[in-house]
Amino acid sequence: MPEAEQSDPEGGAGTPPPHTGVLAELSQLGVAIKELFGAQLELLSAEIGLARSAISWMLLAGLAATIAGVGLGLTLLALVGVLLAKWFASWVWALLTLAALQLVFLLVAIMFFRRCMHWMTLPATRTEWSAMMRATRARARRRVEREDAA
Repeated sequence: MPEAEQSDPEGGAGTPPPHTGVLAELSQLGVAIKELFGAQLELLSAEIGLARSAISWMLLAGLAATIAGVGLGLTLLALVGVLLAKWFASWVWALLTLAALQLVFLLVAIMFFRRCMHWMTLPATRTEWSAMMRATRARARRRVEREDAA
């Protein structure tokens, strides 16, 4: 071991001597911060890539769920129609009953939509809606200004 120390004038086995002084420590701190933020930036870009991919997959899953829901609804309507036809012993009465049920469902949906539109006109909702629209416009203006400045 003493021979290794004597043959290596820097005091280590091929490693540089430890830096001393404030300037060297600040340099090491800068390198460490650069590596840290570089790693954080890589992680952020990977997460954004995953989020973009997830949005596409979510839209595709929503479309598939909508198609499956419509198919299920049509199948159940057909099943109810067959059962009504057997119960009434008439396809005409079964189809009229189904049409009446669908009409009731449509009217309930329209009434619910109108109620929701009424809720949107209430004073508290109007002020929240206005504030949200102003904030959206302000963000859009800032984005345009940043793009124009660049």
